[in-house]
Amino acid sequence: MNRDALDEASYQARVRTVRALLGRRQADAAAEECEAIKGLTPQRVEPLLLLARARQQQGRFDDMLELCEKAVQLDPQHVAARLQFAEACLFCCRHDRARQQLNALEDDALRDAALLQHVAQLYAHMGRHADAHRCHSRAAELRPDDPQALYNLASSQVAMGELQAAEESFDEVLAIKPDDYDAWQNRSALRRQTADDNHIPKLLAQLGKLSAPNPGEVPLYYALAKEYEDLGDYESSFRFLAQGARQRRGRLSYDVAGDVDVMRRIAERFGEEYLNSEHSGDSRPGPVFVLGLPRSGTTLVDRILSSHSQVESLGEINDFALTLTRLGRTGDKNRLLDAAVAIDPQRLGSAYIDGVATYGRDCPLLIDKTPANYLYIGLIAKALPAAKIVHLKRHPVDSCLAMYRTLFRMGYPFSYDLEDLASYYLAYDALMRHWDRVLPQRVHHVSYERLVERQEEVSRELLEYCGLPWEDGVLQFERNAAPVATASAAQVRQPIYRDALARWRRYERQLAPLIERLEGAGVAI
Repeated sequence: MNRDALDEASYQARVRTVRALLGRRQADAAAEECEAIKGLTPQRVEPLLLLARARQQQGRFDDMLELCEKAVQLDPQHVAARLQFAEACLFCCRHDRARQQLNALEDDALRDAALLQHVAQLYAHMGRHADAHRCHSRAAELRPDDPQALYNLASSQVAMGELQAAEESFDEVLAIKPDDYDAWQNRSALRRQTADDNHIPKLLAQLGKLSAPNPGEVPLYYALAKEYEDLGDYESSFRFLAQGARQRRGRLSYDVAGDVDVMRRIAERFGEEYLNSEHSGDSRPGPVFVLGLPRSGTTLVDRILSSHSQVESLGEINDFALTLTRLGRTGDKNRLLDAAVAIDPQRLGSAYIDGVATYGRDCPLLIDKTPANYLYIGLIAKALPAAKIVHLKRHPVDSCLAMYRTLFRMGYPFSYDLEDLASYYLAYDALMRHWDRVLPQRVHHVSYERLVERQEEVSRELLEYCGLPWEDGVLQFERNAAPVATASAAQVRQPIYRDALARWRRYERQLAPLIERLEGAGVAI
C-alpha cells in the first residue's frame, strides 16, 4: 500500500491518539496503533519514530534503534529522526555511533540555535559536557536575548566549573525573564551567600508576587532555604525548606511502598543461591563502580579518584541499568527483576563492558559513578567478578537531610517527605546489609565522615583498593578540571570542608519524626 491509504486528516487523528497513549505510558496500545499506521503509510518517517518511542517505553531498546535507523535511511536529512537515532544509540550503549551522529548534526546546526541546544542535551547525556558547552555557547551567541539559551549556557558553565560566569548568565536570564524560578534557585546554589551579598530580599519579593498554589514557589522556597542556611538562620531555612518539599511532594504521584517492595524482592532473588550458581561472568575488570544514596559523597570520591593520572570518570552514565533493561527487554521494573535472574551473567557483563568501550576513553581505569547502582550490586558482582565496587555511607540523618534539602530535577521522589525518606532509607540500609551478608568483603565501604576528617588516610585506602599507586594530586581534587554535572558541582570545586558534618544537629527538633522512625527500626543515630 502507499501513503495515500490514509487521508491526511485521518492520519493526523491517529497520530494524536498514539501521542496520547505514549503520554500515558500505554506503550503496548501505542505500539499496536503505530504498526497499523506504519502499514498504511510506509513512506512516512513519523510512524517509525513513534513506534520507536513505544519500544523505548517497553524496554526494547534494540528495536528502538532499528526503527530509528530505518527512519534515517528513509529520510537522511530528517532532523528529528537523526536526533532520535542518536538517543537510541545511547539507550543501546553505542556511544560511538551517537557521537558520530551528534557531530554531524552539530556541523549542520551552526546557524540553528534550537538544534544546537537539542544536540547539546544529548552530548550532556553521554557525559560530553565540553561538547555540550560548546553548543550552548554558540546557541547563546545566536540568541543573546533568549532566556532559555542563556539558562542552558549557565547550566553548562556550572558543569565546566565556570561558576562566576554561570552566576552572570543566570543574572542575564532573570533580567529578561524574572519568572524563571529555576534560575533563581540554581543561582542561589552556586556559592555561599553572605550578609552583604545575598538574594533574600529579591527572592521574598518574587515569592510575594505569586498566588498560591504556584509551581514557581517550589524553587523559590529551596533558594530561600539555601540562602538562610548560609546566613546561619536555621529556623527560617527549615521553614522554607519544608514548604518547598511539601509542595513538591504534593505534585508527585508516588508511593514509597513500591520502591521498598522492589528492594525487598531484590534481596530475595539475588541471594546466595544466585550468587553461588555455576554461571560465571566476564572476568575483565571494567570500570570502578562508585555508588550509594544521592548526596552521600559519591561525587567527592569520584573527584578524588579521577584526580589520579591513571583514572578518568565517565560520570553518572546509567549504562549498567540500560544494559540490563535491554537484555531483559522490559521497561517494567517488576518484570525486569524476574528477567534479570535468567540473564546469562557472562552476556550481561560482556555487553556492559563492550558498551563502556564505545565511549572511546583511553585511560587505564574508568569510573562509573551512578549512585543507584547499589540496587544492582548482586548482578554486578556476578556479571563482573573482577569489578571494584565502592559504596559511600553517610550518617543516617545527615544522609536523609542532604536528600531532603536538594531539589532534584529528575528522580528520587522519596526525598520530599520525611516519612518517605525514613521508609526508603530503611529499605536501602536493609539491602546493603544483605549485600554484605551474601557478598562478604566484596564491597569497599567509605564513610563520608571519616573521609572528611581523615582525607589522606581514607584516600590511600581507596587507591590501594583500586590497585593504584599513590599520587599526592588526589588530595587536591578541587583542582580537577574535568566537568561535573551533579548537585555537588559547586561544592567539589572547593577543598574538603567540614560544614556538612552533623548538619542534622541544626535541625534536630524539626527532624525528630525521622530520627524516631530510624531509631525505632534499630538504626544507630
